[in-house]
Amino acid sequence: MSVLLLLAPLVLAASALVMQLRPPARADWRLRLPEWAALVALACGIAGAADLTLNGPSTSQLLGVTPIGLSARIDIVSVAMTLTVAFVGWIVLRFARVALDGEARQPAFMGWMAATVACVLLLVGSGNIVQLSIGWIATSVTLHRLLVHYPDRPRARRAARKKAWSAVVASVALVLSCAILFAHFGTADIASVNSAARAGDGMGLVWLAALLLAVAAVFKSALVPMHGWLTEVMEAPTPVSALLHAGVVNAGGFLLIRFADVLMAAPGVLAILALVGGLSALMAAAVSLTQPAIKTALAWSTCAQMGFMVLQCGLALFPLALLHIVAHSLYKAHAFLSSGEAVREVAAIRRPGPVAVPGLGAVAQAFAMALLLYLVVGLIFGITAKPPQSVALGAILIFGVVYLIGQGLADLAPRALTLRTVGLSIAATVAYFSFQHGATWAAAGTLPPPPPPDGLIWATIVLAVSSFAVAALAQTTFSLWARHPAAAGLRVHLMNGLYINAVFERLAGRWTPTKGVIQ
Repeated sequence: MSVLLLLAPLVLAASALVMQLRPPARADWRLRLPEWAALVALACGIAGAADLTLNGPSTSQLLGVTPIGLSARIDIVSVAMTLTVAFVGWIVLRFARVALDGEARQPAFMGWMAATVACVLLLVGSGNIVQLSIGWIATSVTLHRLLVHYPDRPRARRAARKKAWSAVVASVALVLSCAILFAHFGTADIASVNSAARAGDGMGLVWLAALLLAVAAVFKSALVPMHGWLTEVMEAPTPVSALLHAGVVNAGGFLLIRFADVLMAAPGVLAILALVGGLSALMAAAVSLTQPAIKTALAWSTCAQMGFMVLQCGLALFPLALLHIVAHSLYKAHAFLSSGEAVREVAAIRRPGPVAVPGLGAVAQAFAMALLLYLVVGLIFGITAKPPQSVALGAILIFGVVYLIGQGLADLAPRALTLRTVGLSIAATVAYFSFQHGATWAAAGTLPPPPPPDGLIWATIVLAVSSFAVAALAQTTFSLWARHPAAAGLRVHLMNGLYINAVFERLAGRWTPTKGVIQ
């Protein structure tokens, strides 16, 4: 049964070949082949989930010499990712068939999109590091073809070029890391590599392999300051943006989760990931709030979400990072595919800004209520038995409802708004603990638990919690200081992404724009 995970990418690859070799005419039933193939892939994922439930984790070999040939790994990571990618792929392919109806190159576009989904499925279901590397590199190649679907758009070509350089760095780092792991442990089987790393069998250069994995993940998931290409690929069709932000960009997080035991053997690398991820999340979230275009704001939001996901991996909360990937993929696919409707809804709003502006007293009450709510619900779910990393992450997430509660506690807020914000805050807190408990239970035995915190981990936790607390305070009190001249200047800098991307373009020697390119 586990070999069915290998059938998923093969079926999609076959549909991609049909689109390229025998392009169907408009309204031809064959245009539906990619979305039908995605449904088959989804069924394969469901079968894999059933096999995992009945028989537990396993690795199946299909072709080649063990363990380098084509193989599939069945565990909670591969099954969750396969189901997510196949479902999002089906939705996006279905949307693309309708949205691009009548375009001359629609079959080619559908073919490359199906090929991209196939490569991602090959990557997430890999049982050995060779297949994983091939899927990783092939995903970048097929995605590049989608990004330049409109080759006459200079901005699209520039963004695709920047994405290509980022992909090269990520791929080289991954290949070098896999080579070190293969040479050190004497096997290409991912499960065996993780088991050996968990047992601590002669670490040697494993720390370097972990560092290279971190580099590959940072470049692949477009964390700050390697984010430039992610915020510039809006020239591609909307289905590409949805597939990129809901699927492909998650590959970095998947890589960290897949080699969780290797990363656990390098605490210093985990600390670096936590710092880089936290900084990226805070910076990108602040920039996203200032973007006037919805798709650009969504792109910065993705950068922030990827940073938060890497922060979770840095805190060794790998089950929660996996849960984050699934939730973010579903949300972001919907957000991009419905961005046109969102524009119309925003345009219809006559009263911009918050419903009520909370004063400092209301803000203080909001913080107190949020922390009290977290403590009460946490005690019900046994927070005292959870590792400090998990408790800290919950505190960071609860800061997200401070703004919501503050709106309800404002002096001018209607009573209905107060009751609604309190109710939503309670529901969000209960949902967080419920999903956290479920994810930890499902990943037990596959993903390692966080280690007991030492001085480095405690320092990382304190820095992360305090930073997000300050960010929550700034967001909640923004209406009080937004009219200050310094705030206006800060907004301009944030709208330009703090000029980080411009600095990297200058260092890369591409500061001078091409003639005819609208800046």
